[in-house]
Amino acid sequence: MTTETITPPPAAPNVAGAVETVSSHLHPTPSWSVDDHPVPTGREEVWRFTPVRTFRTLLTSGATGGRLEFDADLPERVTVSQVTAEQARELSVEPPVDRVAALAAANAEGATLIDIPAEVELVEPLLITLRGTGGTVFDHVILRVGNHAVATVAIRHEGSAQYANKTDLLIGDGAQVNLVSLQDWDNDAVHAGQVSLRIGRDAQVRTVQASMGGKAVRIVERAQYAGPGGSLEQFGLYFVDAGQHTEHRLFVDHNQPHTKSKVDYRGALQGQGAHSVWVGDVLIRKVAEGIETYEANKNLVLTDGCQADSVPNLEIETGEIVGAGHSSTTGRFDDEQLFYLKSRGIAEAEARRLVVHGFFVDIIRRIGVPAIEERMLQEVERELSAVTAGEDA
Repeated sequence: MTTETITPPPAAPNVAGAVETVSSHLHPTPSWSVDDHPVPTGREEVWRFTPVRTFRTLLTSGATGGRLEFDADLPERVTVSQVTAEQARELSVEPPVDRVAALAAANAEGATLIDIPAEVELVEPLLITLRGTGGTVFDHVILRVGNHAVATVAIRHEGSAQYANKTDLLIGDGAQVNLVSLQDWDNDAVHAGQVSLRIGRDAQVRTVQASMGGKAVRIVERAQYAGPGGSLEQFGLYFVDAGQHTEHRLFVDHNQPHTKSKVDYRGALQGQGAHSVWVGDVLIRKVAEGIETYEANKNLVLTDGCQADSVPNLEIETGEIVGAGHSSTTGRFDDEQLFYLKSRGIAEAEARRLVVHGFFVDIIRRIGVPAIEERMLQEVERELSAVTAGEDA
């Protein structure tokens, strides 16, 4: 592992600052000042699905008594450095859009910069583990991928912590990047943060968010384009148990012409009080002619006592587009699929397992990191075993 403290080269112009701010109940005004983000009451549109009390520490605390261990084997030419708070602001895609991210940036007092230089092609995935050891942690991470680089980066969160983070992902022109984030926390962990992505001209980006652990997880994911031709695929999966809260809020800003986006998130819920939230929003600006976008969310309810909130949105300011659409479904097992499998001699418990595996496998196979794919399949199997045990009791 190579770790050093350096001064980064001058940042590219911050495109976010040049983009007209959208004013609506779905779009809080970005600001680095914590005071510009009042403590939410839970009645605000962007917080109404969230158990605010569960996240209280990350919304009100300035204490940083916890620690997050960073572990990675860095390939040649890939570096990790610490930058100052001022440099972090200059490099970031955009300011925080909520109080958690604002506190994360303020209390981190700088950022960890992971740099993949231009033209570099990583043969193996870059695997990063962030391990909580208890307490409250405020963190700011910036991943910068140079022009025409090719890389797969996987970040795994594990251990225990009250964790608030701001993450900025800067993807250079023509780059090909696969980004994976796995929330594999212990059962008492609370994680909230903002992930902002800027996609360079003609870059091809695929992201996977997998939330499988923790007491409560709330991730705000935002994407914008730095030039025409960029393509973004966002995939996600989550498995929510009794008493858990998992929330993914996405915003794709088509602020450049001839860009593409595709969103496909899938979740399964089981147990009393299991609660998932997915809010997807795509904005197509007047200048974004010739774009193509589609967003989908599917939820599979395995037991009684669960709640899945799913809210897709489209905001369209020009009719000169290739296509735009969204869909949302929430339901129980498909009776026809179960009947088909049972009619071929497969026991009901195994039939249910196969249906859920099929529900998730299309997302898992897109991760591109065999170790994490195997971990996800094992976790799905473990969750299904719990459902089966409950049914047999």
